[in-house]
Amino acid sequence: MIAKRGRRRFPRQIPRSEADMDKVDCVVIGAGVIGLSIARRLAQAGREVIVLEATEGIGTITSSRNSEVIHAGIYYRAGSLMAKMCVSGKRALYQYCRDHGIPHRNCGKLIVATTPSETEKLQSIRAHAEANGVDDLQLLTGEAARALEPALNCDAALLSPSTGIIDSHAYMLALRGDAEEAGAAYAFHTPLLRARAGGGRIEIEAGGHAPMTLACNLLVNTAGLSAPAVARSIEGMPVGMIPCAYLAKGNYFSCSARAPFSRLIYPVPEPGGLGVHLTLDMAGQARFGPDVEWVESIDYAVDPARAERFYPAIRRYWPTLPDGALMPSYSGMRPKIVPPAVATQDFLIQGPADHGVAGLINLFGIESPGLTSSLAIADHVGALVEL
Repeated sequence: MIAKRGRRRFPRQIPRSEADMDKVDCVVIGAGVIGLSIARRLAQAGREVIVLEATEGIGTITSSRNSEVIHAGIYYRAGSLMAKMCVSGKRALYQYCRDHGIPHRNCGKLIVATTPSETEKLQSIRAHAEANGVDDLQLLTGEAARALEPALNCDAALLSPSTGIIDSHAYMLALRGDAEEAGAAYAFHTPLLRARAGGGRIEIEAGGHAPMTLACNLLVNTAGLSAPAVARSIEGMPVGMIPCAYLAKGNYFSCSARAPFSRLIYPVPEPGGLGVHLTLDMAGQARFGPDVEWVESIDYAVDPARAERFYPAIRRYWPTLPDGALMPSYSGMRPKIVPPAVATQDFLIQGPADHGVAGLINLFGIESPGLTSSLAIADHVGALVEL
């Protein structure tokens, strides 16, 4: 069904001829946090917008299976879209939360070194963060870090005051509400089947229980895990410009014991990942993860046996973690566009200047820090549209 306020409803039948085809200015594919942010941005700019979502509601896939962390922008490659959009998106997100009453907490994060060799790496981490525009990291001795978190074991630590946590579902509901107030419509249970670009517009065919065909001036592909597949379904999109999709599963474990921490705890990064870190939900309950498990297909089950890898990593900074305290919680899939052998990736946002298809914008590989960056990504897409 189509959910909307304000403007006209879109017909649900397939028209008999091209002349009968319903037309809309902008179509956004995917109602995750990125699609919601972009739909809001376009609608508030006065564009007519419909969001097509294959599932039953907003944020049901990647956007509902993450750590809900507001990232500071510390680790990403200097000059990358991830670094730029995380730093600017963080500021915009905190302001949005304050303005809209979104539950969040600017709790801070400690990056902890548990050996002298790790302590030597803290200065380079801070220098890298400063190159990204993160200038508030504070180097702490082990004693100073334990004054903040008495249960912590560490040789030294970096305090990131601008890291926080957010109720991501409340945030997505607010984004949807903003877009609807500006006239946007949402069609759920409506997967994109195929599209054809040409003649200065893009014609799309959507499936579901009540199929529809639409012509639009602008098509924004924010389908997350399915973004490469959606791009391949668009006739006229150069296949060579579409990245391969890979799946990196992240498993999370909850803790039956109350963790004695008020801040997020991250170990010094290791090659290939950030290590097993402790995050908190809005109720103060700890969860650990995500790890990295490369998989061939989507399966959200968490193998309890993976906890055996978590215990020794966690006990480096929380030595008193009780035996048997870790319980399988949930998992998520990172929308990777690089294979396991490649250590890092960046957001890939393609407009007509990149692929040559008028009226088409593709967003690929929007993994963490996508949530933090969402408002900045929406502004970036808005700028592409206004060129």
